[in-house]
Amino acid sequence: MVKHALSVTRQADFAAWYQDVIAEADLAEESGVRGCMVIKPWGYGIWERIQTVMDAAIKEAGVQNAYFPLFIPLSFFEKEADHVDGFAKEMAVVTHHRLIADGKGKLVPDPEAKLEEPLIVRPTSETVIGSAMSRWVQSWRDLPLKVNQWANVVRWEMRTRMFLRTSEFLWQEGHTAHADKDDAMAETLRALEMYRAFAEDVLAMPVIAGEKPENERFPGAVATYSIEAMMQDGKALQAGTSHYLGTGFAEAANIRYQDKDGGHSLCHTTSWGTSTRMIGGVIMTHGDDDGLRCPPRIAPHQVVIVPMLRDNEEDAAIIDYCRDLETQLKALDAFREPVRVLLDTSGAKAQTKRWGWVKKGAPIIVEIGPRDVAGGNVAVIRRDRLYKADGKLDTAFVAKGDFVTGAVAMLEDIQSGLHAEARERLHANIRRDVTDLAAHFAGDDKFVGWAEVQWSRPTGEPLEGIVAQLKALKLTMRNTPLDAAPADGACFFTGEPAVERVLIGRTY
Repeated sequence: MVKHALSVTRQADFAAWYQDVIAEADLAEESGVRGCMVIKPWGYGIWERIQTVMDAAIKEAGVQNAYFPLFIPLSFFEKEADHVDGFAKEMAVVTHHRLIADGKGKLVPDPEAKLEEPLIVRPTSETVIGSAMSRWVQSWRDLPLKVNQWANVVRWEMRTRMFLRTSEFLWQEGHTAHADKDDAMAETLRALEMYRAFAEDVLAMPVIAGEKPENERFPGAVATYSIEAMMQDGKALQAGTSHYLGTGFAEAANIRYQDKDGGHSLCHTTSWGTSTRMIGGVIMTHGDDDGLRCPPRIAPHQVVIVPMLRDNEEDAAIIDYCRDLETQLKALDAFREPVRVLLDTSGAKAQTKRWGWVKKGAPIIVEIGPRDVAGGNVAVIRRDRLYKADGKLDTAFVAKGDFVTGAVAMLEDIQSGLHAEARERLHANIRRDVTDLAAHFAGDDKFVGWAEVQWSRPTGEPLEGIVAQLKALKLTMRNTPLDAAPADGACFFTGEPAVERVLIGRTY
């Protein structure tokens, strides 16, 4: 019987398990402000890895980084009615610029410091970036204009969960302006493919890329596309979105250009983003009952060396042996980058350090004691394969040189193995033979994954009725997969000829 490192298992209580992983892996903690979290060094290190790899992909596409204000005038939002309506209930508003003492030991807004116009704490930046684009774009020669920012945003959530849905979170948001629809759509789909490839290749998190139904579009968008990942409890996680905004935002912000013939036209704009929600996706895709399993490409430390010290004369030789191993490993390249190695010389006991790194999900943990030094060996624990068939910890004792020679291949094997495991689970739990959604998704805790059904893309009242029907079952339409088989029958909901297929499931 395996005694796991966490106090709760996925099977017993998935929601409690998720919170336990975050705490035990030292990823984040509550901040004292509802819905806002402190991201701790290991969690932020994962975000930094996400930033590093994705930022390179963004720049390779000819997008430049910039920064835009945290505070946005309310009037900017009021220019685009659908947009402001979509975010109105989530907006945090600044109305005063100074506090004064009330004589009772409290600080209150100074009535004389009321702002002439309320400022919105950035929930997204289409409006403020659109204002800048209206100044930057004058001629067809200025197009396409492509900018991205790494920033924080605030959306006042009623129900919060760390990394998945917080009132403040970190993200990147790309915004582009184009001369025509075709160019803008190409950019929208390029960003979608960037997210798909990043999720699959870097996070080892298989996803389905597709277009969102009309009722799930970004407020004010003409078309919204997403990548949807399946968590271990069968729920969907929207891990990134890309939007074709048409000319609506350009008209509101007056983003126009003079074309080659001397006429003036509105730009076609796009926006696309992903966030720290990806870390929540990694936890729920790869975590196990011992904590996080971190894919090597985003692990802040890919190999952690733990010296087994005993406070005696042998310790110096062990540390020297470990430092030599550290030097050899750092000279290697994995995934086109130097291997990230940590020699853990902290004062905790070796066993405490081992299980600490297990819970954090370090891909490879190497333990070295006096016998290893004497024999020229190392003891290696792979985080993706923690136990033997008999339930005992799977520790491989290998020659130091052999470990160094095979370390990169081991990291690559861990990365591909995590992806293969999650991909098999995803595709095994998409059902295409569902005839009764209520029966199929019966029970709040039953792992049923998603249903893929044929769809006629209804609008208006028929769509509203379908959305209400799904809401009663706690279901939503996720997206219409770009790589789905062609529709060949009747719409699951209306009986009309289907035009595509749509995924349905529970979601975070």
